[in-house]
Amino acid sequence: MAGKAKFLMIASMDVAPEHEAVFNEVYDKEHVPNLNKVPGVLGITRYKRGTLTMNIGGERKTIEIPNEPVYTAIYELESPDVLTSPAWDKAIEDGRWPSQVRPYTKNRRHVLLKIMD
Repeated sequence: MAGKAKFLMIASMDVAPEHEAVFNEVYDKEHVPNLNKVPGVLGITRYKRGTLTMNIGGERKTIEIPNEPVYTAIYELESPDVLTSPAWDKAIEDGRWPSQVRPYTKNRRHVLLKIMD
C-alpha cells in the first residue's frame, strides 16, 4: 500500500471456473485501468487467495475459512465518497465488466476500512 490512502475498499469474490480467464483479462486490462482514472482512487491491487499455514502458540496450523472468496481487490481511496461519485458510476459500467464478468461472479463481499489515527 502506498500509505497515502485514508480508506480502503476491499472487494472479494469468486467467479465461475469457465469464466475465470475472461474475468482476469477484463479485470486487469479494463476494470482496473478504468477505476484508476476515477478522481480519489489512489491505487488498486489484486490478489488471489493462497493457503495460509503459520505458527500459532507453538503449533503449525493451516487456517481455512469456509466460503472465503478466491479473488480480492484492494482499492486505496482518498474518501468513501469516491464510491458514490459519478466518475465511479461510469467507470464500473464501462467495458465488458457489466455483461461478460459481473453476471458470473458470486460470493461477493465488500468492506470499507478507515485508517486509525
